[in-house]
Amino acid sequence: MESRKPLLPVKSDFVFKAIFGDQRNVDILTDFLKSVLDIPDEEYDRLTIVDPHVKKVSEDDKFGILDVKVHTKSGSVVHIEIQLQVIPEMKARAIYSQSKLVTEQMSSGQKYSVIKRVVTIIITDENFIPGEQYHRQFRNRTEDGMEFSDLTEINTLELRKLPPNDDSTDLWWWMKFIKSDDEEVLDMLAQRSPQMRKAVGVLKELSADERTRMLYERREMARMDMESKIDGKVTDIARNMITDGEPVDKIMKYTALTREEVESLRTTR
Repeated sequence: MESRKPLLPVKSDFVFKAIFGDQRNVDILTDFLKSVLDIPDEEYDRLTIVDPHVKKVSEDDKFGILDVKVHTKSGSVVHIEIQLQVIPEMKARAIYSQSKLVTEQMSSGQKYSVIKRVVTIIITDENFIPGEQYHRQFRNRTEDGMEFSDLTEINTLELRKLPPNDDSTDLWWWMKFIKSDDEEVLDMLAQRSPQMRKAVGVLKELSADERTRMLYERREMARMDMESKIDGKVTDIARNMITDGEPVDKIMKYTALTREEVESLRTTR
């Protein structure tokens, strides 16, 4: 008898979008968003997932990030992105992406009043924001809490900071679902709610589907190939900076390498 293959990891952008970015699973997405955001409940009465199909994995799509983009009942935009690794320019990139989601709403001659709220959710598998909290919300507020505008908001969810024990929030359970690859744990989570039970069921169906698994494996290979190329270029830059006599701290700043990695390159030249 052929052994059952392990479940695909939900924290893969490919798998995450296959679960949360499919209009057939809008109830799963709704429950997850309610656990993260503080927008009015009526906004969830009609959620429309933009481009609900998983993008084709091809030579032209090796480095693209699969996002989930949603329109709420009033037209507000919710954008969810998973980044397994935190890159140095990640904050600037998030601001740029969010700005595009704002400006793309307008065409020539339109008034600014047409702009709808844009909310970004960034899920990372590495530490991103200083502190121990696994969920942080960033808005345009003054130090005393006065809000300039609610048109933009960024939420960060850091899987590594999830505490081991339930903190009595629905978000903890969804983060546990995204983070875990243990089937026993997922079966336990499935008892939490109808939406969680459906999410675990969809994950098992995806994991058992040969085509889905093939697409996931191809995407992972493409991602690793790209990371390998980037790592090689970074190493070359660091070696050149070492040769030019640049200080370690400066090399660390421009390459995002650790002190130990720079010192290792210095001794293996």
